[in-house]
Amino acid sequence: MEGIKEIIALALKEDIRHGDITSESIFEKSHTSNAVIKAKQDCVICGEAVVNEIKEFFKDIEITIFKKDGEFVKKGDIVYSLQGNTIELLKLERTLLNFVQRLSGIATVTNKFVRELEGTSIKLLDTRKTTPGMRILEKYAVKTGGGNNHRFGLYDGVLIKENHIKAAGSIEKAVQMCRKNIPHLIKIEVEVENLNQLQQAINAKADGVLLDNMTLKDIEKACKLKENHNFFIEVSGGITLEKLKDLKNLNIDYISSGYITHSAGIVDLTMLFT
Repeated sequence: MEGIKEIIALALKEDIRHGDITSESIFEKSHTSNAVIKAKQDCVICGEAVVNEIKEFFKDIEITIFKKDGEFVKKGDIVYSLQGNTIELLKLERTLLNFVQRLSGIATVTNKFVRELEGTSIKLLDTRKTTPGMRILEKYAVKTGGGNNHRFGLYDGVLIKENHIKAAGSIEKAVQMCRKNIPHLIKIEVEVENLNQLQQAINAKADGVLLDNMTLKDIEKACKLKENHNFFIEVSGGITLEKLKDLKNLNIDYISSGYITHSAGIVDLTMLFT
């Protein structure tokens, strides 16, 4: 996965710099140990991409994967085992745990949202609300949890938002300029905050709309308009598991949530020598 090596290298440099003063003071360079990484809570595990890459930095450490990405792990389960030089094991411990705990947290929360939408055709999407420098990994975690990726950045999708509309003068003008300048295969989506803006987007022939923080009643009205017009509906803004229960029976196509990345937290994992 492109970019992961650089992310891990930066994290290792941040933690290790020129060495591990504690471990190097205690152990001979030839000392070896065995260790396991265990789950301290139930979760959906995610971290193979990091494990496979971190091996390149610690070639003398053998890591065995017991739980594959996307598997549901119970408290007490062994996720990975590690064997090799003691000092090297202690050097990689925190960096590896930090990544896997964070990514598993996102995968676990995403999976809860996805399971709430089971039986519908609605796709759960992530957003650009990610940790700086970590987007590729956090979006990978969303996919591991069963979700789908929205655009990766400003470079790969057109989404006309509030500030675009304000600066352009209107939704119609913003859509017209995009239609004029983008390749014909790229769809145009417009973020709208009310039914009046929705109608403007429909009149401008946008391919889709993002209903931002709209009431359930207005979302239902938007779905009725969709019956007579060809556009897709994405719903976003304050998406929670409770809100999904109200939305999942509506004729919408996508639900996007920043929560699944920016507020997922971590799962509790530990590395213990055996």
